[in-house]
Amino acid sequence: MTSPAADAPIGISLGDPAGIGPEIVVRALEERPQLPLRVYGDPAVLAAAAARLKLPAPPASRVRAVAARGEIVPGRPNLAAAHAQLEALQTATDDALAGRISALCTAPISKDWIARAGFTFPGHTEYLAHRCGTDDFAMMLAGPRLRVVLATTHLALADVPRLLRASDVARASILAARALLRDFGLGRPRVAVAALNPHAGEAGRFGDEEARIIVPGIEAARAQLAREQLPAEVSGPHVPDAVYRQAALGAYDAVIAPYHDQGLIPVKLLHFDEGVNVTLGLPFVRTSPDHGTAYDIAGSVPARANPGSFLTALDLAAKLSTRLRRNAATTTM
Repeated sequence: MTSPAADAPIGISLGDPAGIGPEIVVRALEERPQLPLRVYGDPAVLAAAAARLKLPAPPASRVRAVAARGEIVPGRPNLAAAHAQLEALQTATDDALAGRISALCTAPISKDWIARAGFTFPGHTEYLAHRCGTDDFAMMLAGPRLRVVLATTHLALADVPRLLRASDVARASILAARALLRDFGLGRPRVAVAALNPHAGEAGRFGDEEARIIVPGIEAARAQLAREQLPAEVSGPHVPDAVYRQAALGAYDAVIAPYHDQGLIPVKLLHFDEGVNVTLGLPFVRTSPDHGTAYDIAGSVPARANPGSFLTALDLAAKLSTRLRRNAATTTM
């Protein structure tokens, strides 16, 4: 990866142009005129969204044209929209790797429709990790009161006990601690690892995954952080039905969730319109809003799509990319 220039803009991949992506992106461009932004998507789709919102069309200087090959109708996904969202993401990722943008903020894709265009990954996170050539990555969901990092992502619930490994717990814990220290600027982050089973297994009565998987993962994370001389605390396994509330009240700086919905339910309950997805472990900053394409409200007049989560994702991308550049400059001095 090439390091971005100091004035490199934040890239925005438009996501599914048949979803609410064009609306929230146009709103973001209007509400964040001070941010250097570059949208990867179809200018005509953006202009149509701006017209519905009675806003000016984005200027050509803020758009990297990735034209859709067919008609795009809000709320009606099709193959043209499927290919458009894939090509926008590919082009934006190329530029992130080449250092032409300082961060990447991704508008929502449709996992169903983008797969019909040949996308073989479960989601943005896995695709970006593959493009960066890393297996050492994790998904963080960050809100004003609660941050959650997932040890596993898109797995069927029935498969979690079989596929969850101590190394997954360790990796998520280490990446969380590093990010909280280096990206979020916390002095001594407190990382709480949630148990898999009710009551943290109740000494084995409700499962042995805590003793067999989670405790070894915590111990491995502590050992690695000690080797790196990083001042972070990793504790657990904590009772799942209490630890998220405790973190939201300030007892912990992040919670490691052993599976997808255990972590996302509390985040979306507290921060549905302001939660941000941050991919940890990439060589560049990547954020996204914590919601989907919302076909049911795409194109509605008056507009019903709430841009809050996307605006928060943009602001966090700007903050993290600035800190990343400063850290890099300090390291090379």
